[in-house]
Amino acid sequence: MTEYVSTTPGLYPLPDWAKDDLSDLKGHQKHDLISGDEGEEITAAYEEAREEVIGVQEEASLDRIVEGQLRWDDMLAHPLAVHDAVETRGIVRYYDNNNFYREPVVQDDLGFSGDVAEELEATAELTDGDLQAVLPGPYSLADLATDEQYGDEAEFLGAIADFLEGEVDAFPEIETLFLLEPSLVESAPEDGQDERASEAIDQVASATDADVVVQPYWGALEEKVYAHLLDADIDAVGFDFVANQDDNLYNIQEYGATDDVALGLADGQNTLVEDPEAIRDRTEWVEGQLGVTEFETVYLTTNTETFYLPYSKYQEKLAVLAEAADLAEVTAA
Repeated sequence: MTEYVSTTPGLYPLPDWAKDDLSDLKGHQKHDLISGDEGEEITAAYEEAREEVIGVQEEASLDRIVEGQLRWDDMLAHPLAVHDAVETRGIVRYYDNNNFYREPVVQDDLGFSGDVAEELEATAELTDGDLQAVLPGPYSLADLATDEQYGDEAEFLGAIADFLEGEVDAFPEIETLFLLEPSLVESAPEDGQDERASEAIDQVASATDADVVVQPYWGALEEKVYAHLLDADIDAVGFDFVANQDDNLYNIQEYGATDDVALGLADGQNTLVEDPEAIRDRTEWVEGQLGVTEFETVYLTTNTETFYLPYSKYQEKLAVLAEAADLAEVTAA
């Protein structure tokens, strides 16, 4: 019988009080963003905020607990933005929306950082729930960055995969790893790149025994990209059914799917809060359209990160996902 797991891709909005406090503590300029060496007061504010969002997830009864990535001022570029081998330069647009991040320019060999592992260690001390790690996928992280060290596109992607593999290897025990790969949709790899992107994902996934979910979003993958992604040794592919139903269904019907899937059915960027029954109904609709044997695990999630949302709406969305997973579990039984 299918297990329905409520979760999110992380990157939560800051609690309102933390937004105000950190604005005063950090300042408002580019050089005030997180660099990995923040002082005690800023660290303490983020720790308190982390504890709060973990409490929100537990109160909602989400099946997977994420750290929240509240420090990630540069969104998915964060792991490079705080790395010693990287210089952050001008502000650039974060995909096709009104958010911006500092351009991470890699200037030296990418060695081990441990920044994300430290966040997860701190999270593990605050919850007994099943822990989920969140990282940018190697293709998206390479796409968001500029290379001034390796000098070759394939070599740079390989270096990013090596870096992420080392970071994952340092993680505490986790149940699930979400690799976020919006660039696979927004900046789709060309011939040759698609196979290398799949190999890089496979390399990062191999660093953990946890279930690995690759979550592209803001649309559907091109057919060839999707077919190559299925070659990676991963447990689940995520589908953004908010942005594109038809092409995502087509990919699954034409090329098959992993044994587990992640269904992005709640809108991570829209303040309209869905009904749990509506999410459950959409889950049944997707499963009914596929006409395949049942999945082992279905992750119910927002399609994107939720930092775009007001804090109160983010809280409501989490509660909806948890209730929808419970409803789906009952219906399936």
